[in-house]
Amino acid sequence: MSFTGFFEQMLQNPILLVAVLLTLGVIFVNGWTDAPNAIATCVATRCMRAESAIIMSAIFNFLGVIVMTAINKSIVTTISNMVDFGTNSHEAIVALCAALFAIVVWAVLAWYFGIPTSESHALIAGLTGAAIALHSGLEGVNGAEWVKVIYGLVLSTILGFGLGWIVCKVIILIFRRTDRTKTTGFFRGAQVFGAAAMSFMHGAQDGQKFMGVLILSMFLVQGKPVAATEIPIWMMLLCSLVMGLGTSIGGKKIIKSVGMDMVKLEKYQGFSADIAASLCLLMSSVWGIPVSTTHTKTTAIMGVGAVKRLSAIDFGVVKDMVLTWILTFPGCGIIGFFMTKLFMMIF
Repeated sequence: MSFTGFFEQMLQNPILLVAVLLTLGVIFVNGWTDAPNAIATCVATRCMRAESAIIMSAIFNFLGVIVMTAINKSIVTTISNMVDFGTNSHEAIVALCAALFAIVVWAVLAWYFGIPTSESHALIAGLTGAAIALHSGLEGVNGAEWVKVIYGLVLSTILGFGLGWIVCKVIILIFRRTDRTKTTGFFRGAQVFGAAAMSFMHGAQDGQKFMGVLILSMFLVQGKPVAATEIPIWMMLLCSLVMGLGTSIGGKKIIKSVGMDMVKLEKYQGFSADIAASLCLLMSSVWGIPVSTTHTKTTAIMGVGAVKRLSAIDFGVVKDMVLTWILTFPGCGIIGFFMTKLFMMIF
């Protein structure tokens, strides 16, 4: 799948061009709303300036996409096989465009209110709503792949919170006899490492999800069933660059919500949250379970905050986030459903 061949296909199929542009729009919004979570704690504890952290995040997102795709690309397969848009290539690609448009609408609304919604959940919900609209029922939903989403929700909540609490407790135990002022330099560097690890795992998880959509669009426009295929380097680079651009433009608002408003973190706590969330994302990626980077990072931060005391967590911010997570599946799914019906009437 060369870039030249892909570009020629877009020129020959205008609707494929629209699907690709919408996918890139979703990746851009992911960088706008999801990717900042990876560097939120590092910026909030003043270990790095936001501009430097964004550049670092873009680099490690790209490395995460390349390395994890080479090791295990099961998340790409999960996303591309989660729904069945049928054999009519025109209807299928129109439905995909409607789903992607719904995701952009949902994500922009969440960004406007400063709530770090999950583009992973929005992607899954939008695709599912479009498939249901296309088939007028659940025939287009692959239950065997969709159940992995449920596993991911449970895993990222329990494991993210639990690992955040455990890692923070271990850090406190290791440094219990050390003068706090002497550890500042160490944890400043450790937080930079933690932010890089989070960015790497964000690329490993979310980069694969959106490459799965690009591959799905190519098969749909040709009227072929989705099959295993090699993922080219240019596609990985394209996803990473667009994601990094989104983070640089709109990321500061989400950094404030996650890194500053929910829990007031010290440097060792920020490092604990980053390591805990990275471990959770690593396990999920290896097992081929699509999880939300936002969900994982925020539950890890809550786990870290709970070590000190539960009152250290601003439950008002938590409530807004949880409400957004709960509303994303039905909300984005419904938008995807009605957008598909509308797009089918128009196109």
